[in-house]
Amino acid sequence: MLDALIIMALTRLSQNIFKSVSLYPCIMVKLYNTLNRKKEEFIPIKEGHVGMYTCGPTVYWFPHVGNFRAYIFEDVLKRMFLYNDFKVKHVMNITDVGHLTGDTDAGEDKMLVGARREGKTVWEVAKFYEEAFFVDAKKLNIIPPDIVCRATDHIKDMIKLVQQLEKNNMTYIANGNVYYDISKFKSYGKLARLKLDDLKAGVKIAIDEHKRNPHDFVLWFTRSKFHDQEMKWPSPWGIGYPGWHIECSAMSMKYLGEHFDIHCGGMDLIPVHHTNEIAQSEGVTGHKWVNYWMHNEFLIVGKEKMSKSKGEIMTISNLEKHGYCAKDYRYLCLNTHYKVPLAFSLEAMTSAKNSFETLREKVLDFRKSDKEIVHSGILDKHRADFIDAINDDLNTPKALAIMWTVVKDKELNDREKYLMLLDFDKVLGLDLENLQHQDVIVPEEVMSVVRERERARRNKDFKKSDQLRDVIKMMGFTVDDTADGPKLKRV
Repeated sequence: MLDALIIMALTRLSQNIFKSVSLYPCIMVKLYNTLNRKKEEFIPIKEGHVGMYTCGPTVYWFPHVGNFRAYIFEDVLKRMFLYNDFKVKHVMNITDVGHLTGDTDAGEDKMLVGARREGKTVWEVAKFYEEAFFVDAKKLNIIPPDIVCRATDHIKDMIKLVQQLEKNNMTYIANGNVYYDISKFKSYGKLARLKLDDLKAGVKIAIDEHKRNPHDFVLWFTRSKFHDQEMKWPSPWGIGYPGWHIECSAMSMKYLGEHFDIHCGGMDLIPVHHTNEIAQSEGVTGHKWVNYWMHNEFLIVGKEKMSKSKGEIMTISNLEKHGYCAKDYRYLCLNTHYKVPLAFSLEAMTSAKNSFETLREKVLDFRKSDKEIVHSGILDKHRADFIDAINDDLNTPKALAIMWTVVKDKELNDREKYLMLLDFDKVLGLDLENLQHQDVIVPEEVMSVVRERERARRNKDFKKSDQLRDVIKMMGFTVDDTADGPKLKRV
């Protein structure tokens, strides 16, 4: 209880110590805009406000750590704006109908795949994995979106959008399905830098004999590709269901308007999903839809991106079974810029965990201090450096380096360091304010060796005991033998 009161008092004090960002006259936020392929100054549509849409999960299976790289990047982006005193309206969709396994317009419906796999209805699958997503997001200390919108709750909005596209002569009907005619949208492919003439020549995509152009896409299905399609609704074109891309156009415009600031997602969404979103949205409005498009790079395992379709996934629960916590993974992500591929391995996780545990112990030590603030000028310099880093297209590796500079700064006392780190953590999101002393999480394979060593000690086989101690050390832990049993620490 006392610790909690101290934390609250110090937090209130920190708000008065550090100058508001708005008092720094030369602050500028720069973001890499995929649309223009360059870093640009962020100029909001409405001064002091940010409208931000992020593509959310398709809830047919557990999200893996590669998926969560995008959500951590978007969380840091939102935190950066909040730190800069912007008001942020963040909208995220839940795809619970229509998304195909090929992430383009090919393959099976992901929701049907999940339903067949588990012997459940698609509605049950969607509910279960949506809840699983938010459990893991909370562990990662991701701030929930202001608005979470499910595709299945917005079918009427999608139908209205398709009707408007139909009215604007952007569609055609073939085999009972409503298609978007990309030839009617002259700037189709501008996000992905696709040339319409090249598209007409054709690329390797799924063949649909009813399309006028291989890259036309379905807005509304009445003739399903799938015999066991459960999710269907009445529409002007017949009973059916929406194509995947239409949901984001309909829901983003409903909650953010026909022109908003930022749209985010992974790099894989650029060539098809986000390209088609632009075509739909601007095909309706006739004007620019989104000012800044931001995309994170993949998480790489070996030479390939992590993919559910390949079966090569690592979830947050899997990480925990290996002895890591969710925030160890968040720390790993912060160490690499969002636009650089992130090489994932358990070795990389161990390195991140060790660094984060060192930081945790430092913060817990700093928190005990009751010294006064005497070096405000030095603190302001560190904070200015931190602001420069995060406002420069979210340079989190540099921001972390500045954080460690504060930890090691001999001119600052422990209380100053603690308050400075809490201030930085408003963006980094490592939840340093709520740290508690925790026992070391030890993987089961290590505990198995520890138990074997204990049996050797009880049998007075000290040679084997010493050998097993060395094995444990090679696995990343040291053992202290105490009256209460063996205590493990990370090397």
